[in-house]
Amino acid sequence: SSDRWTRAYAPQAESWEYIRGVVARHELERFIRFEHELTHAAFDEGRGRWELEVRGPAGEVQRLSAEVLISGCGFLADPAIPALPGLEDFSGIVFHSARWKHDHALEGRKVAVIGTGASAIQFVPEIQPRVGSLTLFQRTPPWVLPHTNPDIPVAWREHLARRPRLQALARATVFSAQEALHVAFQHPRLARVVEQQGRANIRRHVADRELRARLTPDFRLGCKRVLRSNSWYKALAQDNVAVVSSPIREVLTDGVLDGHGTRHEADTIIFATGFHVTDPPIADRIRGRGGRLLADAWAGSPRAHLGMSVAGFPNFFFLLGPNTGLGHNSVLLMIEAQLAYLRRLLGHRADTGAAVVEATEQAQAASVAAVDRGTEGSVWTAGGCTSWYLDRTGRNSALWPGSVRAYERRLG
Repeated sequence: SSDRWTRAYAPQAESWEYIRGVVARHELERFIRFEHELTHAAFDEGRGRWELEVRGPAGEVQRLSAEVLISGCGFLADPAIPALPGLEDFSGIVFHSARWKHDHALEGRKVAVIGTGASAIQFVPEIQPRVGSLTLFQRTPPWVLPHTNPDIPVAWREHLARRPRLQALARATVFSAQEALHVAFQHPRLARVVEQQGRANIRRHVADRELRARLTPDFRLGCKRVLRSNSWYKALAQDNVAVVSSPIREVLTDGVLDGHGTRHEADTIIFATGFHVTDPPIADRIRGRGGRLLADAWAGSPRAHLGMSVAGFPNFFFLLGPNTGLGHNSVLLMIEAQLAYLRRLLGHRADTGAAVVEATEQAQAASVAAVDRGTEGSVWTAGGCTSWYLDRTGRNSALWPGSVRAYERRLG
């Protein structure tokens, strides 16, 4: 509810409480199977149904059948860990930031953090005061802008709770400000104005000129994910932090060896290396018509009609599928548009008695071609970097190149 949010950008605990509240309020728990993993799904053309294999919490295999299958797992779900030489011989503790080992105390530890994306931006300033030393291995410095996250006064919370129109206006204001960013992504030169904020952010917190230079990106803002923090550069300038820009040669039993042959001691390695975005493991578990594997259909470049349905995979839909991620606004808005579309689509299926709903090859090709045209000349392909938005073929298969409103109109 609007009277519970304490800050403009909610802390994790409040978001978690909100999700649990939605589940409780709508009595959704009876529809959820916790700790169950989909291991295989195949479309039975004879029955026109999806046959699923699911592994339960005790490892037991269960078989389910469904008319419609919807993937809501997204693409920021499965941690990506680089295959570093010697990693298996490391004698300390290793984990990915998305699988945090909360029972491993970091006080006084010699910590090596690998990666400088959104995850590192969040946790490095939090752990820096507690660890003995922190060595940050940076491949490419990100653009980090100042973060404006004001407290919402109690009086304002009460106003918002009592006046839904005021709350709608506040939301519309934030939405419009964020929407405007996508124009700069389409026209990279416009991003230079915002880049000045990023450079000023570095100067404000980092006195060492050599470190400043290493932390300054050499690509257009938006080419990689734009990050916001007031504490990132402040943390990296502390005496117990070392920023290493040299590639990692190998992991030793008690540390990490960089490309210059310098040894960095570590008893804990934390990967902040992102996720399997353009090669999601779920693609190896879904078989459509003729038993064709989704991973084979994609061949390294995820494609879908409107980012939601794939030709040859009847009655199968994505929420936040290929080319529906955003670099400028909340993806929840995209999911809401997709749910509204799915509700109409499945209602039409029920009304007409159609056995299956499926994208044609032609419709999918036209949809993908429109996305590719929208990406041409954008900051993601002409911004001077290689990001996780691009798949192994070099194509942007992660982001929607337009505005949220344009996507909502496209789903009609």
